[in-house]
Amino acid sequence: MGEEHHHAPSPVQAPPSAPPPPNLALSRGPVWNPAEQLLQLHFCIHSNPSWPEALLLGFQHYIVMLGTTVLIATTLVPAMGGDHGDKARVIQSLLFMSGLNTLLQTWFGSRLPTVMGGSFAFLLPVLSIINDYADRTFPSEHERFIYTIRTIQGSLIVSSFVNIFLGFSKAWGNLTRLFSPISIVPVVCVVGLGLFSRGFPLLANCVQIGLPMLIVLVITQQYLKRLLHHAAHHVLERFALLLCIAVIWAFAAILTVAGAYNTAKTQTQVSCRTDRSYLMSSAPWIKVPYPFQWGTPIFRASHVFGMMGAALVSSAESTGGFFAAARLSGATPPPAHVLSRSIGMQGIGMLLEGIFGSVVGTTVSVENVGLLGLTHIGSRRVVQISCGFMIFFSIFGKFGAFFASIPLPIFAAIYCVLFGIVAAVGISFIQFANTNSIRNIYVLGLSLFLAISIPQYFVTNTAPDGHGPVKTDGGWFNDILNTIFSSSPTVAIIVGILIDNTLEGKLKAVDRGLQWWSPFQNRKGDVRNDEFYRLPLRINEYMPTRFL
Repeated sequence: MGEEHHHAPSPVQAPPSAPPPPNLALSRGPVWNPAEQLLQLHFCIHSNPSWPEALLLGFQHYIVMLGTTVLIATTLVPAMGGDHGDKARVIQSLLFMSGLNTLLQTWFGSRLPTVMGGSFAFLLPVLSIINDYADRTFPSEHERFIYTIRTIQGSLIVSSFVNIFLGFSKAWGNLTRLFSPISIVPVVCVVGLGLFSRGFPLLANCVQIGLPMLIVLVITQQYLKRLLHHAAHHVLERFALLLCIAVIWAFAAILTVAGAYNTAKTQTQVSCRTDRSYLMSSAPWIKVPYPFQWGTPIFRASHVFGMMGAALVSSAESTGGFFAAARLSGATPPPAHVLSRSIGMQGIGMLLEGIFGSVVGTTVSVENVGLLGLTHIGSRRVVQISCGFMIFFSIFGKFGAFFASIPLPIFAAIYCVLFGIVAAVGISFIQFANTNSIRNIYVLGLSLFLAISIPQYFVTNTAPDGHGPVKTDGGWFNDILNTIFSSSPTVAIIVGILIDNTLEGKLKAVDRGLQWWSPFQNRKGDVRNDEFYRLPLRINEYMPTRFL
């Protein structure tokens, strides 16, 4: 018999599988990695432009901060019973203290290029003081003004110790250690967004000059510079703001002389005309602000407590401003010990303001922080040069009054751009956290919304005399709460820190971006901390670390 061979049947070959369909959700372009420092800056915190450029840029910072100074004096002085001469002298005092406090802050405080300007956080307690004296009988309105400003002086002096204690006890720095990239986003964002009422609503008081200023500034500074030679590109990028102010200011003067507002309403004439500030005629030629220039301070406990609330608010506002300024000047986020030092120095500045007779305390000028981003120049020296202009024009009143007579809608148009830059800088911090985390989205959305919505409720329901929605038998208690909850950065800090640290705070440390954030909050956590924030004149080497 023949041997039979049985062959196993060959396996059936499966048809070749088709390649998987392309995932259209995958990125086709470059992936931008998080950047700790902005690389498009022409000059960072410790690099300096040439002296002629630095002088012009410093003068530009002075012009930008002037709008808020004039607006504060225009709002408060008439309500206090002061005349045009009193308003001019109040502006001089505000400018002098802004220059002095900016020097203190850039030398011994945060060391960041931040201008310290008058704070609107003090308006509510000041209005409360004004309201208390409204029904009292005085020999003249000028006497009421003097008595009111002396009471403001006393309240500023006492409340300054709140910031001095929070800063030099390091309590404020310990609080900021609770921040994360998720909670710092709404704080910095609302530093700009919370001032929306000083943007287009103020611009709309005189659309004829405010809207052209906004349009011309955007076109000149962003579009026109790209069509010109490289040298002209840098000139427009850095000095377009001054050029646009000069052009629109001249346009407003032509409209005034031509009689365009002769039949307009009183409010329109005040906003549009270039001859309705009365500062040139009432300002003294030379006047040096000096301690207790208005008289002996008056101390009243009910007013002091309200001013303490404003001191807390100014600390919160400055904290958001410091983080934005650090980003726009090429520095790393300010460490906790630097924030403590800066708030303590702000308290010393507030003490000096009470002694010299300012009507409000100071905080970081948000518009000047935005100017760092607009010009791409974050040089500390430029801001220190601007202090020279502030002090000079505060002493030589006629010269300062000339620039202070720029119509406020022109400044409002500038604010629309600069406040927007600061708000956008806050958004950039989110790149260091997990933006795909629903938990982070919840914390960010709730903090941001409440930080805008709650202050809007308080501001909307606050009467012109300063009485807010909190109405109890304790007037001082009302002033504290109304002031705190009328501030967007303060609400953002309260809500953001509370929710971010209690909602799975430790479990989601990586999603919150704490691995990136934590080194910057320690003195030796990042080698660049000392480079950006060490004190001048080798003070760090001679002073014990616990005092820095």
